Amino acid sequence: MATVTDKAMTRPDPGTAAPVATRARARLQGTGSIIVLRVLVILVALVLWQVMSGPVVPEYAVSKPTDVYDALTDMLGSATGWTDIKVTTIEVLAGFGLGVAAGTMMGLVLGSFPLLGRVLEPLVAAVNGIPKIALAPLFLLFFGIGSWSKITIAMTGVAFVVFYNVYLGLRLRERELVEVVQVMGGRRHHVLGYVTLPTLAAPFFAALKTGGPLAILGVIGGEFIASSEGVGHELFTAAQNLDAAAEFAGLIVLVALTLALNGVLTALDAYALKRLGLAARRRPQPRS
Repeated sequence: MATVTDKAMTRPDPGTAAPVATRARARLQGTGSIIVLRVLVILVALVLWQVMSGPVVPEYAVSKPTDVYDALTDMLGSATGWTDIKVTTIEVLAGFGLGVAAGTMMGLVLGSFPLLGRVLEPLVAAVNGIPKIALAPLFLLFFGIGSWSKITIAMTGVAFVVFYNVYLGLRLRERELVEVVQVMGGRRHHVLGYVTLPTLAAPFFAALKTGGPLAILGVIGGEFIASSEGVGHELFTAAQNLDAAAEFAGLIVLVALTLALNGVLTALDAYALKRLGLAARRRPQPRS
């Protein structure tokens, strides 16, 4: 009798388990429906592109999906194509990494010293107002047409985005929380761990996701101006030759590079917020 009672006590409540299973099933169905709809939208766009290319829109201007597929296959099947992809990827990652490091350092220094921040902030804003692509000729004069000129252009664009997010994050840090930690005997590392890092986490990773496309834009712009290899160089060559299929093939490679970089940053964002105990704040609270 006691055994039956114990089993009855440990048995899950059907009224509680059913809604949980229903919500999980609904989420899976919703995600699956969204994926199916996205695939359908892409397929419809490709079909319309294939049908309208020629009769409606000049084929030399937009090519056709079948021709783009052939150009992409040729690009990925040649050693030159993979060399161009590797060069552009290295330049993007190097420029992005250096830009994040430089922007974070600038933001932390100017944000930690208010007087220095008030003195230099207008100068930083003035330099940031210069279009980064306009600085490309100067970087080409300093570093030549090699990879370092493209890395510097990408670094410049990323650094200012990261700087402003870190700098403003430090300025908006709640002074009351800092004082509470200090009153409780906390030292600098306690303030850093309990106040500064949680405050900067969201704007910092937002800056990273914004800076990724900027790094790609800077590298491709530099390769357009002067380069001997890279995806941007191939795009420029295809444009000169009026080869729309090769142009779209290069754009597909850039889209894939952007999605891969964004995926890595999203995973890093989720991991960092989980480690900091901030992931739960992003989850929507269930309605009663």
